[in-house]
Amino acid sequence: MKAIKETQFNFPKQTSFYKGKVRDVYTIDNQYMAMVVTDRISAFDVVLPEAIPFKGQVLNQIAAKFLAATQDIVPNWVITVPDEMVTIGRICEPFKVEMVIRGYLAGHSAREYAAGRRAVCGVTLPEGLKENDKLDEPIITPTTKASVGHDEDISREDLLSKGIVSIQDYDLLEEYTRALYKRGTEMAAERGLILVDTKYEFGKVGDTIYLIDEIHTPDSSRYFYADGYQERQDAGEQQKQLSKEFVRRWLIENGFQGKDGQVIPEMTPEIVESISDRYIELYEQITGDTFVKNDSADVSQRIEENINKAIAAL
Repeated sequence: MKAIKETQFNFPKQTSFYKGKVRDVYTIDNQYMAMVVTDRISAFDVVLPEAIPFKGQVLNQIAAKFLAATQDIVPNWVITVPDEMVTIGRICEPFKVEMVIRGYLAGHSAREYAAGRRAVCGVTLPEGLKENDKLDEPIITPTTKASVGHDEDISREDLLSKGIVSIQDYDLLEEYTRALYKRGTEMAAERGLILVDTKYEFGKVGDTIYLIDEIHTPDSSRYFYADGYQERQDAGEQQKQLSKEFVRRWLIENGFQGKDGQVIPEMTPEIVESISDRYIELYEQITGDTFVKNDSADVSQRIEENINKAIAAL
C-alpha cells in the first residue's frame, strides 16, 4: 500500500504553498487553490508519524460528494476534482469562525454539561440531559478560528460585538448552517446513520458567501448508527460511532493524548493497515458507494499530472 505523506510540487503560475496538518495547499495565480488531501493523520492537534494509505482519497471523495449534493443550498468553493486526492477551487476570504451545529449532547458539549455548565456558546441547555441525548432542536455553537493554538467557543453576541462577523453575514451563515445540517441529516438517515454534530466553514468573494473546506467527513463530523440508538441510550450504554474517534481511543489506550512528555505509540504496519481499512469502511458506510482504490504505480506523479491538466483548463 502506498501513502502520500507530503507533496513538493511547483506548478505554472504557482504563487504560494501552505502545508496544513493533513493538506498541502497550492495557490495558483492568486485566484485558485489546489488542495491535496494527503494521507497524513492528526489527533489531539498532533500529526502522527505514519501516513494512512487511501485516507486522503476517502476524505476528498466524501467531501466532493456532499459538496455536490448541497450546492443548491449554498454555492461552494469547488471548481473541479481532477484527482481522487485533489480539489481545485476559488480562493475565498474565510470568515474567522467555524459554524458548529449539534443535534445531540455529545463530545465537547457533553463534557461542558457534565462539568455543570448549562450554557454552551451562549445557548442554554435544559436540566436532566445525559450524554448523547437528542436535543429538542439543533443548536449552533460557533468557535473562533485560531491561527495559532486551539479554537475557542464564542457566542453569537460576542461574535457580533467584537466585529468578527457582521450581523447580515452571520444571520446568513446560521441559515446556511441549519439548512446544510438538515440535508446532511436526511442523507445520513438514508444510510441508517445519525449525523450527531458537524462543522461548516465559509468564505466570501465580493458579496457572495461560499461554503469552503470539507463537509460531512468522519474527520469533521460525528455519526451514530441509528439502529439500536434509543436502546443504548435507555440502557446507559455508549453509542456506536462512525468517526475517527477510534484513532483517538487507540492513542489514549496507549498513553497518548498530545500532552507534554507523552510519546506517540508505535504505528506498526498492522496498525496502519487497520486504520486504512477502517477509513475505507467509513467511506462505504457514509456514502453507500463501493470504495475503489486508486493503486497507481506512482501516486505523486499521477497527482501532479492531474493538477497540471486542470490548471491548464482554468
